[in-house]
Amino acid sequence: REMCCSGFQLWPGPLQVSTRRRPSVVPESGSKVSHDTRQRYVNFFVEEYMKICRTVNEAFDKALAEEKAIYDRCGSKNMYLNITVNTLKKLRDHGSLSSNGNSTGGRSGVLHAADLFPGPPIACSAKSSLVLTRYLTGIVLYRLLKDYLLTDEQLNVNNFPQPNPEKPGNATTDYKNSYSCKRTCCRCGKIYAVTSSGKHIRKEECNYHFGRVQRHKVPGGMESRYSCCEGVVGSPGCQVAKLHVHDGRKENLEGFMKTFIKPPPPDGNHGVYALDCEMCYTTQGLELTRVTVVDPNLEVAYNTFVKPDNDIIDYNTRFSGVTEEDLKNTTTTIRDVQAILLNLFSAATILIGHSLESDLFAVKLFHNTVVDTSIVFPHRLGLPHKRALKNLTADYLRRIIQDDVGGHDSSEDAAACMELMLWKVKEDNKGRKW
Repeated sequence: REMCCSGFQLWPGPLQVSTRRRPSVVPESGSKVSHDTRQRYVNFFVEEYMKICRTVNEAFDKALAEEKAIYDRCGSKNMYLNITVNTLKKLRDHGSLSSNGNSTGGRSGVLHAADLFPGPPIACSAKSSLVLTRYLTGIVLYRLLKDYLLTDEQLNVNNFPQPNPEKPGNATTDYKNSYSCKRTCCRCGKIYAVTSSGKHIRKEECNYHFGRVQRHKVPGGMESRYSCCEGVVGSPGCQVAKLHVHDGRKENLEGFMKTFIKPPPPDGNHGVYALDCEMCYTTQGLELTRVTVVDPNLEVAYNTFVKPDNDIIDYNTRFSGVTEEDLKNTTTTIRDVQAILLNLFSAATILIGHSLESDLFAVKLFHNTVVDTSIVFPHRLGLPHKRALKNLTADYLRRIIQDDVGGHDSSEDAAACMELMLWKVKEDNKGRKW
């Protein structure tokens, strides 16, 4: 056993288990995750622990304990998959070094101190924390954020837009681009009729609740109420709008663009940005009205109001913060926005956001190099439950956002997402020896 100059403990090399039997997961009746799935991830953990443990039995024990701990605290299969995949990525990226100083395995290998900071190595965790805070920019931040990138499986589970190989650039693999004269209101759930251009055939008010359904303990069981007015589920809506509206983003899939593969910059940093969008309801569903991009210094790199392609039914100001006056003289279209973003981003640029799939649908971009704060900070019940950005910011940054009755501010939301990930990276690397 040795110590490298950076403070890492070195083992002679990864253990070999080609002739050894893998540890087995004990089957459980009524399991929320199939036995085969659990066994597959135990095997993955074994491969990683073989690189850092002194004995085969120690690697087996740690692999089983790691998987069991994740299984016990997860309430659903989706939550189990998200946490397990993230844990595996951290094990792979933070694996030990071989005796010759090279990575012993994994996709990304070890993040070497020499690759991040010039000068002599730092072994003290306190100093490491100070140095990390000082240098948490550029290529350092880009490399550290790779630990939190969504996998292909997570992109699929969370419904991120994906191109259809048969119709590249204008459709996804999951939805059909078909038109129907009957639509379902995404606010009240009623079915209403429209013309071929999307205009309402009958003018009918929409009575709805804008809050989420929340379950509360009451004597004798549980009760579901709306967060907006505390009304029980099924009660008349507390809000009235002039017309019904629908989402439509996954139905109208024309005009999607894919971020380009570009040559890497000299320092290897393809860039890190936080993205947030606001939308309004039009005759063809939700359309982009504002987009904001924030850099790691919390400076706004791009911010503009956007004129929708179709007639506006509802500005959705309660949530978007965008008013009729904001768009009165706006001429910027979604195609103008795409041109700017495709120039600013590459396929390897890390985009940060909260429920980022919604924003990518809004700007009509296919992009898979993403960090999603709703996944990095999961809900205790697992998907489809997600913690609100407002709550995450209050819990981890000790700051209140989205408290303006005039609606959200995309600049504030994008900055909050960036700050959450800066906090997360610092927190996860506090005790690390660089």
